[in-house]
Amino acid sequence: MPHRTFLCQLIFCAIFSVSIINVFTGASSPSFFLRYSKPVAHIQSNVVCPPSELADDVLVVLRTGATESRQKVPVHFKTTLRCVPHFVILSDLDEEIEGHPVYDVLGGVTEKRRSEHDDFKLYHQLQKHGRQNVDSQRVIMAQSGSSKGDYLNTGNDGWKLDKWKFLPMVDRAYQEMPSAKWFVFIEADTFLGWNNLLEYLANFDASKPYYIGKHLYINDIEFGYGGAGFVLSNPAMRKVIDQRSTRITDYEDFTASHWVGDCALGKVLEDAKIPLHRAFPHFQGDSPATLDPATSKIDRNAWCFPVITYHHVSPAEISDLWHFEQDWYKRHDILLRHRDVFHELVRPKVGAEVAGWDNMAADKEYNAHDHSSLSDPLESNAWKSFQHCRALGYARPEERVRSGWMVDRVEELFLGLEAKCGIRDWFSPAEGSHIHDQQRKRR
Repeated sequence: MPHRTFLCQLIFCAIFSVSIINVFTGASSPSFFLRYSKPVAHIQSNVVCPPSELADDVLVVLRTGATESRQKVPVHFKTTLRCVPHFVILSDLDEEIEGHPVYDVLGGVTEKRRSEHDDFKLYHQLQKHGRQNVDSQRVIMAQSGSSKGDYLNTGNDGWKLDKWKFLPMVDRAYQEMPSAKWFVFIEADTFLGWNNLLEYLANFDASKPYYIGKHLYINDIEFGYGGAGFVLSNPAMRKVIDQRSTRITDYEDFTASHWVGDCALGKVLEDAKIPLHRAFPHFQGDSPATLDPATSKIDRNAWCFPVITYHHVSPAEISDLWHFEQDWYKRHDILLRHRDVFHELVRPKVGAEVAGWDNMAADKEYNAHDHSSLSDPLESNAWKSFQHCRALGYARPEERVRSGWMVDRVEELFLGLEAKCGIRDWFSPAEGSHIHDQQRKRR
């Protein structure tokens, strides 16, 4: 009987398992940074809600679609939206989910466009037959820790329709609550940290036109990534509405020629002379399971700073994150940071060897056919077993998976990231543009 072949991957332990978040626990570890304190939160029915007066001035807009809404939206009623006084759910079908109205926003697209463009095939079906046959559409659930997030499924009929919602949803959201100071837009697979959001927005002047989000580019258009969530101030909303109203056909043409609607909204905002305020690392396009803790963009690292959103999280993961956030604020009067999520949710699941678990590392793979003749004996034998591969850090048998980390390197990574943290909380106008060099004291 031929030898069973083992496929091996070399991992560097700074990158974490893509499936960790699915087994979150309530394990705790002490917080290193305790400079920030806030008023004690209100606790009602065992739910911790921030006492901020700003909460009544914020409208949360949850964008979804009929092909996913029954699967992805209900968890938000039990978690994300429990402390949110004002929210609206916008979709491609008027319906009711668990007693909450869901509104079709695509009536804001011109009738000519809806009747002529192929993207609206599903919409016509929904308007004619309602939910009949909708269940036959494949629901694309977020897959934390893989490269198969729903952003790659551009051929899906629900995805094609989704891009047309961005521009009319601005008008619809403003009609819902014209007195709101802030409009916060999220998706059904977005986790929103309500407490941190309110703390963050308190650093901005709501009387000015602000467009806040995690930056992305398509060609020369910079826009706030919809999955990570984005925020518009009331003046910015009015400018978008006015700008679009004068060039409806142009902006619908732009939407038709691009594969995502958040880019079309970014184009309108650019034309309205409202630049994007880059909210990285507070707003994230990844889940805790996929986010590299050492990630750094535009000279900012994620580790040291408060978290507001994660994206590509399943309903179960949203529930886990929300319960963790609730527990955090019952135990602490400090902001929840990315480092806290890693220490308390991710790190407890990192071990030298974990059976039956693929860490999905995207590093070098080894097999007998391609690598048994390598000159390095560690590499040439790595395919034989988990023990042979242990020096390289990963082993994958044909039927089962075992994964491991070099835990000492994980700890070294964490300590190195901690050493880079200054005293800054937010990247916002009220806190200036430079990180202080003063180091926080550890306990």
